[in-house]
Amino acid sequence: MHASSLTVSPTSWCVFDIAGVEARVAELERKTLEPGFWEDSAAARKVMQELAALRERAGLWRGLERRVRDAAELIGLALAEGDEATAEEAGQELDAVAKELDRLEFQLQLSGPYDMRNAYLAVHAGAGGTDSQDWAQMLLRMYLRWAERRGFEAEVVDLTEGEEAGIKSATVAVRGPYAYGYLKGERGVHRLVRLSPFNAAATRQTSFAKVEVMPEVDEVGEIDINPDDLRVDVFRSSGAGGQNVQKNSTAVRITHIPTGIVVTCQNERSQAQNKETALKVLEARLLELELNRQEEEKARLKGEHVDVSFGSQVRNYVLHPYKLVKDLRTGYETSDTTAVLDGEIDPFIEAYLKEQVGQEQT
Repeated sequence: MHASSLTVSPTSWCVFDIAGVEARVAELERKTLEPGFWEDSAAARKVMQELAALRERAGLWRGLERRVRDAAELIGLALAEGDEATAEEAGQELDAVAKELDRLEFQLQLSGPYDMRNAYLAVHAGAGGTDSQDWAQMLLRMYLRWAERRGFEAEVVDLTEGEEAGIKSATVAVRGPYAYGYLKGERGVHRLVRLSPFNAAATRQTSFAKVEVMPEVDEVGEIDINPDDLRVDVFRSSGAGGQNVQKNSTAVRITHIPTGIVVTCQNERSQAQNKETALKVLEARLLELELNRQEEEKARLKGEHVDVSFGSQVRNYVLHPYKLVKDLRTGYETSDTTAVLDGEIDPFIEAYLKEQVGQEQT
């Protein structure tokens, strides 16, 4: 007879706090019925987004609860009647529930205030010339493939190509549930060791690229930007796009004077579209800057030192003389470098998130 591996702890449901979430759903539903709710469309949209997300999460957990109860009752009846085939089928259902429960319990780790949001991910080639620019392009492809595997929408909003190969930098808008929560641990320096394809002697080369991850700003007034603090320059796009792109100054560069942050966008068709996208990326960068400041202040008050800068090295990718990808923060590693560079980075993401939860609990 099939022996199910499911062990459902009552604390699983308590940790999620279904009752609390359902109370919040009821509160938001009452809010949508208030007169004038739709007068502020931006605020109303935010409420509806939160309501939809909470309904979905509560529904998934209630559905699992019903499936466990029904399967357990079916097993009891089947055993009482000696129906091993039905008991086997119910046991398989419990195993399926166990897998879904593991997935949902992991999702509970994405409970930060910005984790549910879309994200902007930027890749910058480090020192090392053509090799580093090629490495930056490899990383860009890795993240685009990861987003595709997850069913996320990924749009390259800005890209600067390298002189000979690869890219100098690229910014990608990643849209999907918990995009920022999943990607936030990818920020930092990624190091590649391989035989250089750009060196006639094929010597071993070490290349670096920096990854930035920022949450999309979706609340009105969340980031206040004074127009007087901005310098806006327009220029001709350097990317592909035909005569129209080459002859007209559609690309936009925005400099935030107080912080020195520079954002460019040249992938949209019009100057207005590029400016709008560049402003969104700037808002995200300023929000991430504030989050870093808060994190450093918390660490200071605790008497700890936490490096939250983008300059800290987070992962090594070794393609020669052996194959290994290792995360320096969690110790997670794999020798399947081909799969990782093809976008299979979920094990690294999960290891990082689990370690973060463990640190918060200690």
